[in-house]
Amino acid sequence: MMRIILPFLALVSGMWAWNLSAGPGAGSPWTVYDQGLLLSGLLSIAFMSLAMMLALRPVWLERPLGGLDQIYLTHKWAGILAVVFAAAHWLIEMGDDVIESIFGEAGKFDQDYSGFIDAMRDAAEEVGEFAVYLLFAMLVITLWRKFPYKYWRYLHRGTPVLYLLLAFHAAWLTPLQWWQQPIGVLMAILLLGGSIASGLSLAGRVGRRRQLCGRVTAIKTPARDVTEVTCHMGPAWRGHRAGQFAFVTFDSMEGAHPFTLASADRANGTVTFLIKSLGDYTRNLSQKISVGQTVKIEGPYGRFNFDRRNRKSHQVWIAGGIGVTPFLAWLDELDGCTATVPEADLHYCTRNADQDPMVDRLRVLCSDFSGINLEIHDSSKGQALSADKLSTNSRSAAEVWFCGPTGLGQAIRKGLRGAPFRLTRFHKEAFQFR
Repeated sequence: MMRIILPFLALVSGMWAWNLSAGPGAGSPWTVYDQGLLLSGLLSIAFMSLAMMLALRPVWLERPLGGLDQIYLTHKWAGILAVVFAAAHWLIEMGDDVIESIFGEAGKFDQDYSGFIDAMRDAAEEVGEFAVYLLFAMLVITLWRKFPYKYWRYLHRGTPVLYLLLAFHAAWLTPLQWWQQPIGVLMAILLLGGSIASGLSLAGRVGRRRQLCGRVTAIKTPARDVTEVTCHMGPAWRGHRAGQFAFVTFDSMEGAHPFTLASADRANGTVTFLIKSLGDYTRNLSQKISVGQTVKIEGPYGRFNFDRRNRKSHQVWIAGGIGVTPFLAWLDELDGCTATVPEADLHYCTRNADQDPMVDRLRVLCSDFSGINLEIHDSSKGQALSADKLSTNSRSAAEVWFCGPTGLGQAIRKGLRGAPFRLTRFHKEAFQFR
């Protein structure tokens, strides 16, 4: 995430500072007020423009950023920062009366414009204030996890309209002299990019080229809260790598959800998903879908691929619950190829190993690979996995691949900071796109 956020923040702030240094010197409280207002507004619309462009799911950024999950994490934080700077912009704007009451109007900068420009600036100011209130409301709803996803996604579809209102506000209230400076060029690029992204989103073009329609061919329930769905996508399916995921739509009213592909690619257009009951729609999913129905799949996406492993580091694979899905696909892919099987410790964390069908499936798959050491951690028997256990079993340098509950991942990662071995990498998929 920080690969883009921090350099982008430095770029935008640096352009503002360069423009400030080229202008008249600062001194009065009104100058500080004006520049604070301009900087907060610039950062807000810049980060919102970035968020809109990242929402297009640019596949070409997956490699440098580490996958679409990291792109969406960056998109999320860019949106949050946009709201934070918008709040700062709003508070500074509301503070002009306070400054005037303390320092008076001396030094206050008021530029006269022609009738048309003045009218447009007044309209832009009113539109911006209205849009900022909506932006605040959108952030609150997004962070409120209990708000149903199926309703949130419809509200989220209105974000491009909200962006266009804010772009109108920013374009008309940007100082005219900025458009003759490098900072104006940056503003123009950001506003143009964000506006194009908004238009594509409103037109439903996001991910369109990677969407295919197929049919559900099999439905199983290996566990009470897990549904295994097999789909046939036909020869148009471009194939996938083990560990990737796709956006799956069973019901157009519910929309697409990201699910990890649980099978290796067999070049026959067939894909399998293991879906855990984690929300209103996925609960009792096997009763909501049927064999033969149409399914729309967009993808594949993601970089959770063992081919990217550090071959000089010992491999530690950690799966928690339904997070075992990418590792099942990894083992399935290894079983069907002649490539050298890596040596790895595969840790599977489960609440009850005796009732978990994934345990037997993992044992069967791992039995074919002498280099893969499977360890089952049954929390019902007090066998919870900890960083200390990894430290005991690992070598001088290790690379960890984790897929499972967020809390478990954070605890292990934090615990490994004091490990006796060198951690070369901790790779974790971030599936919370909301």
